[in-house]
Amino acid sequence: MASELRVNTLKDASGNNSVATSTIAEGTAKAWVNMNGDNTVAIRTSSNTSSITDNGTGDYSMAFTSSLTDANYVVSGCAMFKQNINAHLLCLGDYNGGNGTTPATSGFRFRTVYNNGGTSDAPQDTQIITPMVTR
Repeated sequence: MASELRVNTLKDASGNNSVATSTIAEGTAKAWVNMNGDNTVAIRTSSNTSSITDNGTGDYSMAFTSSLTDANYVVSGCAMFKQNINAHLLCLGDYNGGNGTTPATSGFRFRTVYNNGGTSDAPQDTQIITPMVTR
């Protein structure tokens, strides 16, 4: 038999640090991943991320474990090398032309690119990639 808990506010065991339940349902990260995008692509740790696909140089797809209610979410994050070469960008969809994609309820495609200070950015695999989805 299923049970139901109805509350307006949650607090820690000491009765401090309260948070409205609407914040938990609506205002938190819906999915995130800390991944290696260089050489063998691998998930280090994640939440609501079932897989990462390597589509090519600096081109990845992230699949959600549980689909979102719609595709009106926000993706943010960063991409960098461990060697302090931090002119890398994480871009939703396809960057600099190509097969542009839009977010889906089941996941999204993103790219990491290197900004060399010139007029064009080049797709590049990076060692630390951390996309996060909020809604």
